[in-house]
Amino acid sequence: MEKEFNVVGHRLPMTDAAPKVRGTAQFTDDLTLPGMLYGKILRSPLPHAKILRIDTSRAAKLPGVKGVITGRDIPDRKYGIVPKAKDEYALARDKVRYIGDDVAAVCAIDLRTAEEALELIQVEYEELPAVFDPLEARKAGAPQIHEGIENNTSFSIRKEFGDVQKAFGECDAVLETKFFSQPVNHAPLEPHAALAQYDPFNGELTVWSSTQIPFFLRRNLSNTLQIPESRVRVIKPKVGGGFGQKIDMFAKDFCAAWFAMHLGKPVKFVYEREEVFISTRQRHPMHITVKTGMKKDGTILAQQFQVFADGGAYNSTAPTMIALSCYFLLIPYRVPNLVYEGYHTYTNKPVGGAMRGHGIVQVRFAVERQLDMIAKRLDLDPVEIRIKNSIQAGEPHPAKFIIHSCGFSDTVKKAADAIGWKDKRGKLPFGRGVGLAGASFPSGTNNMSHISSGAVVQWGQDGAVNILSGAADIGQGAETVISMIVAEELGVSLNDVRITAADTGITPLDPGTFGSGVTVRAGNAARLAAISVKQKLFALVAEKLEANAADLAAGDGRVFIKGSPEKGMTLSAALKAYQYSDLPMPIVGRGSWMAPAIEPTTLLKEEGNFSPSYSFMTQAAEVQVDLQTGKVKLLKMVTAHDCGRAINPMLVEGQLEGSVAGGTGQALYEDVIVERGQVVNPSFLDYGFPTFLEMPQIEVIEVETDDPIGPFGAKEAGEGTQLSTAPAIVNAIYDAIGVDFLTLPITPEKVLAALQAQARQE
Repeated sequence: MEKEFNVVGHRLPMTDAAPKVRGTAQFTDDLTLPGMLYGKILRSPLPHAKILRIDTSRAAKLPGVKGVITGRDIPDRKYGIVPKAKDEYALARDKVRYIGDDVAAVCAIDLRTAEEALELIQVEYEELPAVFDPLEARKAGAPQIHEGIENNTSFSIRKEFGDVQKAFGECDAVLETKFFSQPVNHAPLEPHAALAQYDPFNGELTVWSSTQIPFFLRRNLSNTLQIPESRVRVIKPKVGGGFGQKIDMFAKDFCAAWFAMHLGKPVKFVYEREEVFISTRQRHPMHITVKTGMKKDGTILAQQFQVFADGGAYNSTAPTMIALSCYFLLIPYRVPNLVYEGYHTYTNKPVGGAMRGHGIVQVRFAVERQLDMIAKRLDLDPVEIRIKNSIQAGEPHPAKFIIHSCGFSDTVKKAADAIGWKDKRGKLPFGRGVGLAGASFPSGTNNMSHISSGAVVQWGQDGAVNILSGAADIGQGAETVISMIVAEELGVSLNDVRITAADTGITPLDPGTFGSGVTVRAGNAARLAAISVKQKLFALVAEKLEANAADLAAGDGRVFIKGSPEKGMTLSAALKAYQYSDLPMPIVGRGSWMAPAIEPTTLLKEEGNFSPSYSFMTQAAEVQVDLQTGKVKLLKMVTAHDCGRAINPMLVEGQLEGSVAGGTGQALYEDVIVERGQVVNPSFLDYGFPTFLEMPQIEVIEVETDDPIGPFGAKEAGEGTQLSTAPAIVNAIYDAIGVDFLTLPITPEKVLAALQAQARQE
């Protein structure tokens, strides 16, 4: 692309990199307040049981204990991150639904006392039959986990595009395969935490929380505490990773707030690592059946899906997850005929929720694996199949997506070239192979009317710029990107920009970090605010230069006439002239941006454009399989990504590298192992995610397309890449040893068993 920018497109460090490196950045658990108390939560030891009686008297009498509460002590208010899916209490009331369910909470002068108090609480349960398999949970006579929910299925969706059965009849090859994708924990380095303080004189509650969505958390706290939203202030400190797990409200948020309000003291709750594994959220395990029909030239004619998502004990983001897993099967490939049946089913296990790639990772694994399998049957090149069926910008879409920019076919070609596809595919020694997979992801969602973002930009006489944004930076660099967008628009250095973000008391409304929409939503809002500021300054400068304000531009610390950069003045002189004209300083501009939306949410029932823009990506992997141990080593991963214009290429690379790490764990290592409802590996020692030592050589290829919707042409970067990592690796394993793996993760035990079976057949 030909456009030149002063800030956008440059490799600049994160604005908060220095305090993070020095260890001075403040995360929630780093915060302390005078007289602060400490809280702990008692959790259910049973997967399914009625709560008959809770005796907290001994715990309440323990010296140092300041408060004990149960579900019967708090308002009878269910909550949830999705309005139509509220099914959870801050503390369980009548029964528990999984091992780890929140039963009671204590507050004490120190953690040791709080932990001792938990042991003194006596709970009498009536154990109920439990069900741990979503397929069994749907059968007649299965234990009912939530009253009134038939077949334990809280949400389902059936969508059909075109005439699938007719299309199957016209195919030269039809393949039906069953796949399974395992439960995966987000494993953020920072555990979940909340600190609350209450001012009884003005009735204001302040909560610091490791959250991704401060404004949604404010709403849920208001609902469950039954106090006005205007009296709740949520502040997001630094967050040490979220990946979707920190979208929901948890008992730690509610209990910290409840105790602070009733005791008049600040209260902090911090989860242990085991609690993060058991009692927060995980990626939904999925049973997936895929049927694909293809012409002998590689044209995809039809696909049919049946998906059973194991939701665990509660809904969390169930409706959104089901919708995403359906609609994003229609992209990045042209699929004219498709039918999808998806079911979110309750079980007595840990709860499924949003995780990077939210519901699409699982089905994309199935699709990309089966494309390679059917390519083998038709003796076609998997790369050529993907290029042939690549969706293109501007073409009609079965689900009415509007695709303004699309570089998918280029990502396929560039990833294949970079991995050495023509020289390596099917030509390497036994045990070594290459594989490839594609994907697409939204840049935010525009199917909900409240998904808007606001910003305020203030420009002072000394040239300093302050931004107020509701966007929640959880480590991905959102604050840096927003600051770069404003700096570019105003023609100042990034060093001149400061940002205050994610504080519901002082920043504008923002939905938070989810769906990869921060850059587009919050970036556009901040840019509009900056334009508003700039226009006010330009009006004055135009008079000084005897020019038209529309002909002015800002850059490199100057305001000048477009086409005649020598005619202008420094920004410093312009700002001083503005002040000396008795115009209000600082110059303030506001901006708000949202994608066109249909009200209310309708995608569960009818089609429509899901996102303002869509990113596209292809990953190519090279693996080495140890034939003696079964261990798979990922040698190289190429990531070609169409993210529109990269606002900060270095941050884009970091996001893509992070997705490679997460996707490698999904493919080869990670699995939340549950036996009779009990998680048996809830620690970093036992869980088995990849470390630095398992990381491959990573090559990042940015395919820029200059999207017309995003700020300066930007789109999503990072989250979508996790969709294609696992299938690329598993496709490479097939090339290495000729085995089709259909369940994740691909452990050494599975590989050895497959190799032994292969040897017996020979």
